[in-house]
Amino acid sequence: MKRSENISLQGRRLLDRRAFLGTAGLSTAGLALASLLDADGLLAAEPQTVGGKTPIRPDIEPNNPYASRKPHFEVPAKQVLVIYCPGAVSHVDTFDYKPTLAKLHGKKPPGIPQVTFEGPTGNIAKPFWEFKPRGESGKMVSELLPNLAQQVDDFCFFHALTTDTSAHPQGENFMNTGFTMEGFPSFGAWVTYALGTDSQELPAFVAINDPRGLARSGKNNFGNGFLPAAFQGTDFNAKNPPNNLRRPKAVSTSADQGTVDLLTRLNAGHLEKYPGDANLAGRIASYELAGRMQTSVPEVMDLAGESAATLKSYGVEGGSDLRGEYAKNCILARRLIEKGVRVVQLFNGSDPSGGNGITNWDSHSDILKTHGMQAEIMDQPTAALIADMKQRGLLDHTLVVWATEFGRMPFLQANGTGRDHNPSAFTCFLAGAGVKKGFSYGESDEFGFKAAVDKTTVYDFNATLLHLMGLDHERLTFYHNGLERRLTNVHGHVLKDVLT
Repeated sequence: MKRSENISLQGRRLLDRRAFLGTAGLSTAGLALASLLDADGLLAAEPQTVGGKTPIRPDIEPNNPYASRKPHFEVPAKQVLVIYCPGAVSHVDTFDYKPTLAKLHGKKPPGIPQVTFEGPTGNIAKPFWEFKPRGESGKMVSELLPNLAQQVDDFCFFHALTTDTSAHPQGENFMNTGFTMEGFPSFGAWVTYALGTDSQELPAFVAINDPRGLARSGKNNFGNGFLPAAFQGTDFNAKNPPNNLRRPKAVSTSADQGTVDLLTRLNAGHLEKYPGDANLAGRIASYELAGRMQTSVPEVMDLAGESAATLKSYGVEGGSDLRGEYAKNCILARRLIEKGVRVVQLFNGSDPSGGNGITNWDSHSDILKTHGMQAEIMDQPTAALIADMKQRGLLDHTLVVWATEFGRMPFLQANGTGRDHNPSAFTCFLAGAGVKKGFSYGESDEFGFKAAVDKTTVYDFNATLLHLMGLDHERLTFYHNGLERRLTNVHGHVLKDVLT
């Protein structure tokens, strides 16, 4: 057998003299052309976003990916707390007062669709809770959330929000990652990718899950997507610390420390061999952070030092067990902000398989009971958290975001007791550093059915959040699969009317 017969067809082509010379000639010509184009300044320019701007790449130290980095421009907000309510809170029963609903209660005026997300529609329904003017601003808020209602003079409401989907998983994805599909970085991941953190003992981004479990889209709500894994959220709550941090009883403190010291020396030696390997450095940094968390996490989770007055104000005792657990999560959120964690995402609601108002705000039936149950869990602890942060001066440098994925319809479903999904109008609010107080932006129509004045997209909302953190949403990008990807895709405008 000839030796050439053991070589593949492609291999024999590479050994062909004419093919070799032809390839070499073309390669040489290509290099010459590139040289001429470069001399004339005609080579491709620096990478640009779809808007024609130059991306701003964070200067990330491979050995310390969590190091604090400067924002694109100076702003008051240095940290952000996101309070996320899965299931879709009814805006027309909480913050978006529509007196027309009371006038048309029980009627079905023209223009109401025959079918919505979950089937046939019923009649217009007035709010299930009475609205009253609150604070010096006189903002109308319902009795469903009496504690948050007392703080409206500190809030900046968005009343004309719209979204691209009426399905919960996609809605959560869209609000938290800017895309309805899976696999894109979350808002928290983008912020920590850009800014790192001032705390080197705790994660840059912590997701505090509801006592009942993960939200519908699970870890995608706080995932890193295609960003480096170092920037994903670390999830734990007041009841469940991060896994695998506790030292086994069979291992002594000295033996554990000796192991850590040995690993530090071995890792340092390995890095010297591969000084340019950012992935290796990032993995080592993650393991080292996990080691430091063995001390820092138990300390921040220990609520024993909180005063009886604080525990009472948050509602740890005296309500449902779920309210007590969520109240502890709220205290944990404040403690994490105090420790310098860059992004804290606090969930109020769970259940990846649904729950129809039992585990989240998704009230397709008996909204009086199901929204009432969720509000009992969320209202007092959340209001106490914001008030506590204000009293401690934390709102001077922290942006607070209260959000849900979409709203609910002003009319009932055919069952006569629940409201269906409404992607065409819903309400979220901000508080804290950089935003106007006692202010409302945008309006829904007289029914709360569709955005009517200053219609706001999720892209606009996220662009504004990034701006409030000192980041240009058009220039904070990551090159992935041939595209300069960003949180706001190719859309979004900063809503400057809400800025101080």
